[in-house]
Amino acid sequence: MWRLLLPVLLLLSGLSQAALGQENEPGSDNSSVKAASPPETLISPRATMETFLHAMNDIKRGDPQRIDDAVTTLDLSDISPLVRRERGRDLAWMLLEVMDRTRVIDTRRIPAGQNGKPYLFASYKNGTIRIAPMEDGRWLFEREGVAKLPLILDELSQTKRVKGSDADAQYLPWHLRLRQQIPERFKQKGFLLENWQWFGIFLIILVGVMADKLVSLLLRMLVRRWKSQSASHEFKALSDRILRPLGLMVMAVIWWAGINLLGLGEASLLVLLLAVKFLASLSGVWAAYRLVDIVAIYLLRRAHSTESKLDDALVPLIPRTLKIFVTVIGFVFIADNINVDISSLLAGLGLGGLAFALAAKDMVQNLFGSVTVLMDRTFTVGDWIIVGGVEGSVERIGFRSTRIRTFYNSLVTVPNSKFITADVDNMGERRYRRLSCKLSLTYDTPPDRIEAFCEGVRELIRQHPYMRKDYYQVYLNEFAASSLNVLLYVFWETPEWNTELRERHRFMLDILRLAKRLGVEFAFPTQTLYMRSEEMPSPAETHLAQSDAFDLGRQEAVAVVADSTGIGVKPPPVVFPPA
Repeated sequence: MWRLLLPVLLLLSGLSQAALGQENEPGSDNSSVKAASPPETLISPRATMETFLHAMNDIKRGDPQRIDDAVTTLDLSDISPLVRRERGRDLAWMLLEVMDRTRVIDTRRIPAGQNGKPYLFASYKNGTIRIAPMEDGRWLFEREGVAKLPLILDELSQTKRVKGSDADAQYLPWHLRLRQQIPERFKQKGFLLENWQWFGIFLIILVGVMADKLVSLLLRMLVRRWKSQSASHEFKALSDRILRPLGLMVMAVIWWAGINLLGLGEASLLVLLLAVKFLASLSGVWAAYRLVDIVAIYLLRRAHSTESKLDDALVPLIPRTLKIFVTVIGFVFIADNINVDISSLLAGLGLGGLAFALAAKDMVQNLFGSVTVLMDRTFTVGDWIIVGGVEGSVERIGFRSTRIRTFYNSLVTVPNSKFITADVDNMGERRYRRLSCKLSLTYDTPPDRIEAFCEGVRELIRQHPYMRKDYYQVYLNEFAASSLNVLLYVFWETPEWNTELRERHRFMLDILRLAKRLGVEFAFPTQTLYMRSEEMPSPAETHLAQSDAFDLGRQEAVAVVADSTGIGVKPPPVVFPPA
C-alpha cells in the first residue's frame, strides 16, 4: 500500500511547492523582491506608454500576438492568476478605448526618468489612470485605475473619440462592442452580474446543451451505420454511445468560448472559466480514451490476421501506452489552465526522487522484464508455458505483469521481473509433441503375433496424417513382471494442444482395434498360482549333463536365428523413408 501512496504524496508535495513558487513569483504582487534591472520597455512612464500604444497599434496592423506585450504594462497583481490572461486582454482594450476618448497622447511630454512621482494620465468621476513605479523598478498602470476601467469606459460611452475613428471599434473584443449597443436598463447590475450577462450565460448554456445533444445523436447514427457495415464481431460489440465524450467536449468548448465573450468580472470569470476548463479537459481525455479503444480493436484484428505472434503480444501494450500518454497530456493541460508551474512541480517531485526510485524499483524491474520477454520472444500470447511452478496458457503480457490461465481455469499473475532470471519452459514452441509409453502384452502372446502387432502399429504411424514419419520407435523392449512391454515412441506435428489430444485419442483407439483384429491381449498386473498334485520326478531324471545342456542351448538358439534373420546375416541400420 505504501508504494501506491508514496507517488501520490510526492505529487501533492510538488503541487504545494508549485503553488508556493507562484506566490513568490516576481511581479505577482507588490511585496515581491526587487528585480536586478527592469526591462527597457517598462523602465519609465514614457517607455511604458510607448510599449502599450505600439503593441495595440501592431494588433490593428495584423499582429494579434502583441496583446501580451500590452498586458505587461498593466498592474494585474490583484487579479487571480487563473484568469489573469483573459482579464488582462479585456482591460488592455478598455484602456485603449478610454485613451482614444480622452485626448491625443504626445509621448514626448511624458517623463522619461526612472525615478519620480507617478505620471497622471487623466482623472475621471469613477477613477484615475496613472503610471506608477513598482518595487521591482517597473513602471505600470496602477492597479486601482486598472480595476476601475469598466466604470470609466461606461462614463465615456457617449463621448466621441479624439483619436482614431469609429472604424477602430472593429478591433475591440466582441463583448465590448456588444455592450456599447446595449440599452442602459440591461446594464443594470442585479445579482452579481449585469442583466445582459445573465441572459448571455443562459443563451450560451442552451447552445452548448443543444450542440451536445445534436453531436451525440449524429455520432450514434454514424457508429450504428459503421457497425452495420463492419464484418468484425469486435466492432459490432461496441456501444452506440462510445463517442459520447465528443459531444461533451463540443459543449465545453462552446461554453469556454462563450464565457470569454461576455466580459464577466474577475470573481464570476474565475469560477465559470475554471469549471469549464476542467470539464473540457476531462471530456477531452475521456474522448481520447474511447478513440484509443477503437484503435486497439483495429490493431488487434490486424494482429490476428498475421501469422506472427509478436504483434499479438505488442498490440495490447499499445492502447495502454496511448492512454498513459493521453493522461499525462491531460494533466499538463489542466495544470497549465489552472496556472500551475510545471517546472516547479517537477522540481518538487525531484526532491523525493530517491524515495520514489526506491518505491519504483520493482516497477522498473517489471518493465525491463516485459522488454526482455518481447525482445527475446521468450513466449507470446497463447503459448503454453511452465515458469516457477506455474503452468498454463499466456493470456496477456502487460508492462508490470503477465497473466497465465492455468488448466484448472484460474488466473495467475506473474511479475515480469521474474522472467529476467527464471527458467521458462515454453511448451508452445515445441515443433513436435511426443508420446512415450509401453504397450503391455500378455506372456502367452506368440512371438509371431508380437511381430505382426509391432509392424501394424508402425503402419498406423505411417498412415496417420499428423504423425511424424521420419522418426518413431515400436519394439518389444522389456520383460516385465507380468507383461511383455512394447516401447511406443512417437511424435505429432500438431499446431496446438487440442488437436494433439484429438489425434492421440484417435491413434490409441486404432491400436486397440489392431490388437483385437490380431488376437493380441493387453496385460495387467496379475499373479498366477500353479498347484500340481502328481509326484515330482527325481533329480536324476530331470538334470542333463553340463556339456549336454550347453549343446542343446546352442542348437536351439541357432535354429531360432535361422528362422528369424538367417545365419550370418547383419540387418542394416534403421532408415526412415522421406516424409
